[in-house]
Amino acid sequence: MVNQRQAEGYIKFQCTREVAEPNIDAAWLDELNRCRSELMHLGMIGIYPSGVGFGNISFRITGEDEFMISGSATGALSLLDGSTIARVTRCDISQNKVWCRGFIDASSESMSHAAVYRHHASIGAVVHIHHAQLWERLLDKLPATSKAVPYGTPAMSGEIARLLVQYQLQERGLLVMGGHEEGLIAFAPTLGEATQLFTDIYYRQNLMTQQP
Repeated sequence: MVNQRQAEGYIKFQCTREVAEPNIDAAWLDELNRCRSELMHLGMIGIYPSGVGFGNISFRITGEDEFMISGSATGALSLLDGSTIARVTRCDISQNKVWCRGFIDASSESMSHAAVYRHHASIGAVVHIHHAQLWERLLDKLPATSKAVPYGTPAMSGEIARLLVQYQLQERGLLVMGGHEEGLIAFAPTLGEATQLFTDIYYRQNLMTQQP
């Protein structure tokens, strides 16, 4: 049985997928893999011993309400390509539904990403990671969703939207997922900036010398 903190990859929404090329630009794919590799190096994206993957990364498609996101259960892959990335074309959070295009279902956290993108037009990238030490240290220091709300649900998306408004966050920030043990979210105008929010706080917390 998979415990709560290792539940990443279990899709709780209804996913309708068009089997077709997601049409990701090669330069954007390179940037996504560069940023994702940095996070994997720090143990923020990867796979648990149980075989369950964790962590996901996305970027908004310029001029549209759609976004590209790493596919479901891809945490074990060192690099992503057009077959392991989904293009989310629509989210209906209230109805718990996601529509995407690609050869893989969109990440189980797609609705959380959508909630962030809807908050501010300047947000261009969202990163969701798992890191036990960061989560424990930041839970009572950063804006955090309710501990009673599980990941991948309309309620979690609502909690994220609440925090963004309550703390007057605009185009960049960090959030702790109180009801999703080890889970944190960073968002910024670019993939590089969103990734740096995590790498900067990781090194400020001096975690490199404290790995098990």
